[in-house]
Amino acid sequence: MTPLRQRMLEDLQLKGYSPRTQEAYVRAVRQLAEHFHRSPDQLGEDELRQYFLYLTHEKKLARPTTTIAVCGIKFFFQTTLGRPFTVLDLVRPPRQFKLPVVLTREEVRLILHAVRIPLYRACLTTIYSCGLRLHEGMHLKPQNVDSGRMVLHITGKGNRDRCVPLPQATLQLLREHWLTHRCGQWIFPAPTRHGLEHSLAHDGGPVTRCSLQSAFGRALKHSGVRKRAHVHSLRHSYATHLLEHGVNLRIIQAALGHSSPKTTAIYTHLTQEVHQAALGPINHLMDDL
Repeated sequence: MTPLRQRMLEDLQLKGYSPRTQEAYVRAVRQLAEHFHRSPDQLGEDELRQYFLYLTHEKKLARPTTTIAVCGIKFFFQTTLGRPFTVLDLVRPPRQFKLPVVLTREEVRLILHAVRIPLYRACLTTIYSCGLRLHEGMHLKPQNVDSGRMVLHITGKGNRDRCVPLPQATLQLLREHWLTHRCGQWIFPAPTRHGLEHSLAHDGGPVTRCSLQSAFGRALKHSGVRKRAHVHSLRHSYATHLLEHGVNLRIIQAALGHSSPKTTAIYTHLTQEVHQAALGPINHLMDDL
């Protein structure tokens, strides 16, 4: 590791960025250096301008990927090097508003029942029934479960803690699954090719993001559900289903860990009740056509 990369990592750690964000920011700066075949501290504003035009017009990166590149490179130049670059304030892509994919209750049931490996089924079921992010579900620990108050203690995005309501059926599922391995570190430890016992003996860490995404993708295909869903769709579906059952939006916001009610309010556009309310007048308009 070069001294420059080490310094950037230390700056990120001092700022309190999560390990995943540190990795993403360092990768963005490394890709910038590889593009020009030069150390990033030798690049000027013109090179940065050319690079972001390249990402936009040739690589055609999605907005979230471009945003990560902008934030990582901006951190490197402005914090690690102490060199402000005005071009970095011009290249952030415009915000897009897209409604998330939401599954019906029956579609959720079909997909979860199609997950063949019990460990993945238990983890994905917990993610849905508690409205967790994938990262939060992966890293659940026995001490996160408060069966007395029927909540999960979650440390979420931005290191913000919250309590999530824990359904009785999910608590029973977690208990039954934990008894299959009795790992003191993780509720969902990662299996290895040598079996779960080998993973526990060598502290193989929690189940991986890739394995959960693959398990969900296979189950989605086998379930017959024809939606472009992914693991995060379970969280969107959880919020929408709660709203359809009349749960207050503020309670849903707290359960999801959203810092702004505007983020949670998107689910008001997705409930079946909203669509049904508009369907009657629309049908009436079409009567005479």
